[in-house]
Amino acid sequence: MIWENLSTTNIKVSKACLGTMSFGAHVDEETSFAIMDKALQLQINFFDTAELYAVPPCKETYGLTEKIIGKWMKERKTRNKIILATKICGPMRSLGENYIREGKTKMDQKNIILALEGSLKRLQTDYIDLYQIHWPDRNVNKFGQRNYVPRNDQDSVPIEETIRALQKMQKEGKIKHFGISNETPWGVMEYLRIARELNLPRPVSIQNNYSLLTRSFETSLAEISHRENIGLLAYSPLGYGVLGGRYLDGQKPQNGRFSKYPYFVPRYRSKQVEVIIKKYKKLAEKNGLTLPQLALAFVYDQFFLTSNIIGPSNVQQLEENVKALSIKLSAKIKQNIEEIHEECANVCP
Repeated sequence: MIWENLSTTNIKVSKACLGTMSFGAHVDEETSFAIMDKALQLQINFFDTAELYAVPPCKETYGLTEKIIGKWMKERKTRNKIILATKICGPMRSLGENYIREGKTKMDQKNIILALEGSLKRLQTDYIDLYQIHWPDRNVNKFGQRNYVPRNDQDSVPIEETIRALQKMQKEGKIKHFGISNETPWGVMEYLRIARELNLPRPVSIQNNYSLLTRSFETSLAEISHRENIGLLAYSPLGYGVLGGRYLDGQKPQNGRFSKYPYFVPRYRSKQVEVIIKKYKKLAEKNGLTLPQLALAFVYDQFFLTSNIIGPSNVQQLEENVKALSIKLSAKIKQNIEEIHEECANVCP
């Protein structure tokens, strides 16, 4: 395993982070326990979850992932062995849901306290190592939305108010550090500016989508990551599983995520996406690699990466994902990746 400092902190996290969003939905409790057991054996010390999980989100599975992790930590007595990250759900305007805090999922002190206390209870712990804003309180492009359109967001909680609420939670010992997720360049710099000017805690991580299919981080946030020492926690490095290659040519593998949830993130299953995936698959096989190995090795190779959030559905997938850490892509393979990327850059937003 490889470890990286979590930004300006003295916390070292494994380069591979265990993503858990399927625990309680696509992945049952028994398998979730087996995956977490194996993760520790593989020296993964960084686990990521969220109050919203399991995914796809719904009222019936809200908070279930945290409950499974909490039960596992209590039974295995493993809390002190992992760096635990979770997230507070942002405003659900586009989702049209109101089952989380009666739809009042704001980033003010009241909601942060409610959300955090709920997570602590479900996780059966007294503190969170990294508490993250799942997505901004204000209107932004997120989860596949393109072409930013200005909208009235006067009801959005100011970032300063959010930071002060998080600082209060830090002082009470309930969180150690905080991070941001699905954030924009403006948002990241605003968090850092306010923290610097008002001597407030600063975010220590950015959890955004990044993969062979989604590389906008490189053009919009990589320089900020470098100059401000705030690394990426890359989520969906396998494009919600499509870079596993199992769904090509209309395949519907048994127990596959998209077999069970056919309407989940459809932007990853367009004809254009499949064309690009097949090119990457051909490149991988030409060089003695599997498609997932190529995709993960590419993410692990990025200078701005702190940790790569892998979300396996079983122990075998977990082991393969971690093995990709030892793969070093040649200059020629990297050149070939860029050539494919240029054919349809950032095919998935």
